[in-house]
Amino acid sequence: MKNKSISILLLFVVIVMSACTDHNSSNEPAKKQKKDKYTSLAEDANEDEKLEKLELLPYAEEVEASLSSPKYKEFTVNSTMLVKGEAKKYSGFKSDYVWIKVSSEEDGPGGREFSYYAPIKAGKFEQKVQLFNGKGNYSVKVSVPSDSAEDYFYDIAEFDVENVNPELKRDVAFTKNALEHGLVLKNSINGYMELDGSFELTGEVEDSRVDQLMVELKKENESTKIMIPVEKGKFSKKIPLYYGEGVHEVQIMTPKEGVTDYYSEAANLYVKNLSSDTYEPVKYSSAYKERGFSLESPELGGEKTDLTYKIKGSIDPSGKDASKTDVVFVQTEKDNQKAMYAIPVKDNEFEGEFFLRFGPGKYEVSLMAPDSTLTNGYVQHFVGVAGFTVENTNAQDQRFTLPSRGIQSDAPEIKKLAAQLTKNKKTEKEKALAVYEYVAKNVSYDVDKLNNRTFEFDDSALKTLDEKKGVCQDFAYLAIALLRASGLETQMVTGYAVKTMPGWKRKWMVGG
Repeated sequence: MKNKSISILLLFVVIVMSACTDHNSSNEPAKKQKKDKYTSLAEDANEDEKLEKLELLPYAEEVEASLSSPKYKEFTVNSTMLVKGEAKKYSGFKSDYVWIKVSSEEDGPGGREFSYYAPIKAGKFEQKVQLFNGKGNYSVKVSVPSDSAEDYFYDIAEFDVENVNPELKRDVAFTKNALEHGLVLKNSINGYMELDGSFELTGEVEDSRVDQLMVELKKENESTKIMIPVEKGKFSKKIPLYYGEGVHEVQIMTPKEGVTDYYSEAANLYVKNLSSDTYEPVKYSSAYKERGFSLESPELGGEKTDLTYKIKGSIDPSGKDASKTDVVFVQTEKDNQKAMYAIPVKDNEFEGEFFLRFGPGKYEVSLMAPDSTLTNGYVQHFVGVAGFTVENTNAQDQRFTLPSRGIQSDAPEIKKLAAQLTKNKKTEKEKALAVYEYVAKNVSYDVDKLNNRTFEFDDSALKTLDEKKGVCQDFAYLAIALLRASGLETQMVTGYAVKTMPGWKRKWMVGG
């Protein structure tokens, strides 16, 4: 009797535990199966409507085409739908893609039209279609390639679909050109994005012949082109949204084979800039590519800075005159006032800082490379590589106190010597006299340099201090550098002094 009671008790426990287990497991799937409200709306709409079966167009019969999705002529979806089918007579097609054209009744950031090119594999094709302008009605056409003419397609089906989801989602629009080159963008890049100021364009290109892409950025009546190098099939570039708040169109293009400087559209997307800040594109000359330049910084123009600005880049060793380019130059210009700065090139890379000496405001800045083909002894020539603007926010005009080309008044050697020369000198006149006497007594005139015209791009105060010889400009470089390092305002003036001798005439360039 006792054992029987125990058995009944155990049975009761098992029943209770089973009931608890069944209750929990039945609840959990119910949570997982909860539908999105827009999916429910779409399903309800389809149930309320009498759905009419999709009938294919006459050409479908010729190529024995069929669609397994969609099945109806008019229907409702939540944001996306699937086009799936096959064409049994595909071997004669002049293209490897099915063309799916989607038209929206409502306008959107990218207009009302969108196209997909779905690859045909063994006669079968499949494409997820994003209804790109949010809630509304769309018409869709599915076309297969002609078997007799290139780039010609015949419609095999057309149908209408309603999207109940108001969210604006858009795929990147890839052309056949993109698919043939194997252009792929990072998954996080969509056909419509809302971002603040810029975005990173990252991806891959399967075609090894593609060494660079061109991106055209457009907003209303403004546009600019940005070149993106492709290295080992990969690319990544920060794309600034130059034109302030609003939608920017981004068109990605690949080079056309066999045609120089010609690019074909490959992909298209739209970015809504949430920032009201505007910038200016960096402008590149033909010499930029020819001479193998790559400018890492700045990436855009129109930035604000306090007195100084940095520039950084590299030179491809295979570029024209790359082996001869051991220095590049930056020229700043404001209100017709110009200044130049030399940036050394080491191991094909350059990085340096320059000054905005002429007070607050907007400066035009040019990056230049020495032109050895035109340079002679007296006249140095440069070739423009890139240009951009910078706004100086510093209120002081320091044109006669800051360093400039050949006048390295901030160099440690110059500052140390200036301090030694002007020690215990109380007035500006005493300081200036001390500098003058040092330069006059310690630097000898280089007659050979004048006669042979061996002027160099690296002529400067530091070079003169090291070699202790030079011509008039070298004397001026060193004297001005020492004076500015001593806190004295000093101006460089250049010109020609003409001295007439019996039977000949000679021009002497002087600086002071």
